[in-house]
Amino acid sequence: MGYYTGIDVSLEVSYFCVVDPAGKIVKEARVASEPEAIIAWFAELGLEMTAIGLEAGPLSQWLYAAMVEAKLPAVLLETRQVRDAFRSMPVKTDRKDARGIAQLMRLGWYRPVHCKSQVAQENRTLLAGRKMLQTRYIDLEMCLRGLLRGYGLKVGPTNRKTFDGRVRELAASIPGIENTVDALLKARATLLEQFRRLDGLVNSRARQDERTQLLMSVPGVGALISLTFVSAIDDPARFRSSRTVGAHLGLTQRKYQSGETDITGRISKCGDQEVRTALYEAANIILTRPVKGSQLKSWAAKVAARAGMKKAKVALARKLAVIMHRMLCDGTFFDFKLAAA
Repeated sequence: MGYYTGIDVSLEVSYFCVVDPAGKIVKEARVASEPEAIIAWFAELGLEMTAIGLEAGPLSQWLYAAMVEAKLPAVLLETRQVRDAFRSMPVKTDRKDARGIAQLMRLGWYRPVHCKSQVAQENRTLLAGRKMLQTRYIDLEMCLRGLLRGYGLKVGPTNRKTFDGRVRELAASIPGIENTVDALLKARATLLEQFRRLDGLVNSRARQDERTQLLMSVPGVGALISLTFVSAIDDPARFRSSRTVGAHLGLTQRKYQSGETDITGRISKCGDQEVRTALYEAANIILTRPVKGSQLKSWAAKVAARAGMKKAKVALARKLAVIMHRMLCDGTFFDFKLAAA
């Protein structure tokens, strides 16, 4: 007879609940959120586990990998599904969440989540760091423009090379703000330097990865977009069909049908936002820039004439997701004829 365990993961201490096949609580405990402590707790428990569920999250992947390595039947649960299952609970505590997860495991009412490989996690960390530096760099530029605007000074159109000189020139006309502007400009220069460093690492990893080299043969797809897609998909074999990739990334329409009601809404946006953004940018490049010999652009142009440019870009982004996944599965470069089909 196997038992089921639900774990509500927290930063310091996680709550555990073990139930039998009938749903009766056998054991509850609080265990330190460390792989060694969790594995030791199950060893001391001495019960045969059928499934151990923990909600997907930043800390859960680390614990899940260690539990799988220790031959424990751990499963990562889809966060939105768990949240919806617990929505009717009038009282929410970590202890009750652990009980609820244990019951979900016993009933089999859960959707497992893929745990990213070590390489995929490293790539995602690199991409997240690059994005963070880029965002802060832009925020500093907007901050400087806003501060100077308060004195009636307009920076105007600039680029990365001319921005620093233009801001210093304007700040020199207002006594008392030179030190503040100088500190912000130095911080901007440091962020720009480190951003370029990480951007170079992204390009280097894309050149060294065979999968990203395949995807970069697609029109509009460069190093950043290809590495983002590869790190999100990780293992192409986990999808039964390439057509499901669009839905996984939130690029398919919502659907609500009940009785006489039948509503088709906007795209679900339930997947990785960074991948959706990358695919949309690739679609925008194909539709707005000269692309030689691409039948994808002709197909998307027909959609744009019928439904508008925004919907055409979303449709093309979804089509690119399907094509790029199939390229990863087959290990082939981009083919215009196959892509059009």
